[in-house]
Amino acid sequence: MPRGRYSLHDPHDHTPLAEEHFHCAIGPSGWRYVSQLTTPSGDPQGSVDLTLDELGRPIRLELHAAAWQVRGAALDGVTWVRTDPTGTDATEGNVRAHAFTGTSPAFLIATTRLLRLTPSSAGTRVRLVAFTEPVLAPRTVDQSWTLLKREAHATDNGPLTVDEYQVTALDTGERHSVHIAGDVVLAAPGIELEDLESPPSVFP
Repeated sequence: MPRGRYSLHDPHDHTPLAEEHFHCAIGPSGWRYVSQLTTPSGDPQGSVDLTLDELGRPIRLELHAAAWQVRGAALDGVTWVRTDPTGTDATEGNVRAHAFTGTSPAFLIATTRLLRLTPSSAGTRVRLVAFTEPVLAPRTVDQSWTLLKREAHATDNGPLTVDEYQVTALDTGERHSVHIAGDVVLAAPGIELEDLESPPSVFP
């Protein structure tokens, strides 16, 4: 069960945004990721709880940020309920999309589990619903994912397979790289892996 800490920052000016303390695990029916976020000064900022089925579909999502809350799942595309800080106003949304995304590294792992790309694959288009902080406002985004290469690196615990993906935002054409080993993001725009207590899990 990988457990560790990511630092999140603005990918453009590198302003620190949060620390994300996480643990994740592969189970008989899929994968689960749970994290607590704190501000750079250490105050609570929110949480992420994401469960995928064995095909990489989000069967349960719960996000908290700035007293806002989102609960969602894959249902007729993706469906969610967003609740305001007072708890009195809940709005439901539904989009013909494949999955969810957001600032948490969990969503990058989730997208790779859904797409199951190989290095010989062409770019694959995916439609995602992004929840933007601090109020978890939903926004539909279209991306193209390509697995550029898969390399094994020697470590003290045996070989570590690292996948390098190229992600293209289809509305702007902006491209960036994401490096993932198992169920841990090693590097991505706005994300740094600061601490990892155990090796990444290997998906079957």
